[in-house]
Amino acid sequence: MTSTSKVAIVTGAGTGIGKAVVLALLDNGYRVVLAGRRPGPLAEVIMLSGVPERALAVPTDVSDPDSVKALFEATVTRFGRLDVLFNNAGVSAPGIPLEDLTLAQWKNVVDINLTGMFLCIQQAFRVMKAQTPRGGRIINNGSISATTPRPNSIAYTSTKHAVKGLTKAASLDGRKYDIAVGQIDVGNAATEMAQRMATGIPQANGEVAIEPLMDVNIVGQSVLYMASLPLEANVMFHTVMATKMPFAGRG
Repeated sequence: MTSTSKVAIVTGAGTGIGKAVVLALLDNGYRVVLAGRRPGPLAEVIMLSGVPERALAVPTDVSDPDSVKALFEATVTRFGRLDVLFNNAGVSAPGIPLEDLTLAQWKNVVDINLTGMFLCIQQAFRVMKAQTPRGGRIINNGSISATTPRPNSIAYTSTKHAVKGLTKAASLDGRKYDIAVGQIDVGNAATEMAQRMATGIPQANGEVAIEPLMDVNIVGQSVLYMASLPLEANVMFHTVMATKMPFAGRG
C-alpha cells in the first residue's frame, strides 16, 4: 500500500465497478466516501476493505439535489476536503424496442445517468475551487456506450453519449480552478450487470452471442492510475475493455 492523504468520493460504490474502484483506492491509502442508494452493500464493501477507519458510507440518491449536497457536506465534515470524484452511479432501462420504452423508464435513466452526474460535478466544483490546496480531479464513467450503442439501448446510450459532453465542458470550465476532468469508458467488465454477456447477448446483426469479459479489478486499477496523476496532467478519455469483445470495426 502506498501512502496518500487524498480524499475520494465514489458513487455507485456498493457493487460492480464502484466496489472495485473503492477497494483499489483504499488499498492505496486514500480516504474514501462510498455513495449508493442501499446502505447494506456500502457497509459490506467497507468491511471487506479491512480499513474501515478510512471509509465513510453515505446513502445517496444522485438524482436528488439535496441528497447530493448532503453527500459532499458529509465528506468535507469528515475528511476536510475532496481530491477525487469518481462519478460512477448509473442504471439502464429494459432491453426492449425503443417504441415500447415508457417515458418513466426513459426519465429514470436520464435522471440518474445524466442529471445525477451533473449534480455531483456541480457540488465537486464548489468544494474543489474553495479548498486549500485548490483543485481536484473528476472521473466520469462513460461506458463504451458513449461511443457505440447496443441494440435496444436508446436511453442508456443517449445518456452515455451525453456524458462525453459533460466531460468536455467540465474539463474546460474546471481549468481556472485547477480541476481536471476525464472519462473512463469500460467494456465488458465482469460485474453483476454484465453477467448476461457470459450467457449470450443480442448483437447488431440480430444474432445472440457470448462475449468475453475482463476482471473488474482491472477497471479499479485504471481509475487509480487516472486519479493518481498530478493535476498538471489529465487523461481526458480512457477506454479499457475485454480484448476480444465485439466492439471495434464490425464486431
